[in-house]
Amino acid sequence: MGKLVKQEIVRQKIFAIRGKKVMLDRDLAELYGVRPIALRQQVKRNIERFPEDFMFQVTKEEADFLVSQNVIPSRKSLGGYLPYAFTEQGIAMLSSVLRSKKAIQVNIAIMRAFVKLRELLAEHKELAQQVKEHGKILNEHGRHITTIYQLIDELMAPSEEKPKKKIGFHP
Repeated sequence: MGKLVKQEIVRQKIFAIRGKKVMLDRDLAELYGVRPIALRQQVKRNIERFPEDFMFQVTKEEADFLVSQNVIPSRKSLGGYLPYAFTEQGIAMLSSVLRSKKAIQVNIAIMRAFVKLRELLAEHKELAQQVKEHGKILNEHGRHITTIYQLIDELMAPSEEKPKKKIGFHP
C-alpha cells in the first residue's frame, strides 16, 4: 500500500447505511484529493455506471442520523446537499471515472480496507457462533449438575420409614 492512504483511515470512513457498508462522497473526495463537487460532477457525467446498488443519495433522516453519530459535524457542513453513499462496487467503479495515479492508489487501499473489514466480520461471526455453542454446552452441563445435586439430596435425606410389623404370632 502506498504512503498516500493508510487502511486504518479508510476503515474509519466506512459506515453502514441501509444495511450496506458504504463511504460518503465527501470522504472519498478527500481521499482522492479532489473537491467533493468535482467528484459528484464526474459521477453525474457517468451516471449509467452507478446503479442504485453501487451508489445512492442519503435521505434527510439518514443525514440527521449521521450527524447524531458524529460521522458528519452538521447538516450545514454538507453545503446544502445530501451526500451520496458509495458501496464497494461503486467505489471500484470510481476508478474508471477518476483516472489519476492517486485515484488508482486510493482505490487499491479502499478495496484492501473493505476486504479486511469483511475478514474481521467473518471472524466475529465465527467467534460469536463458537460462544453460542459453548453456551449451549454449559447450559446442558448445568442441568446435569443440578440433577446430580437433587439426587444426592434425596439420598442423604433421612428416611422416614414406618416401623415394620413383626412377622409371626402376636399374643
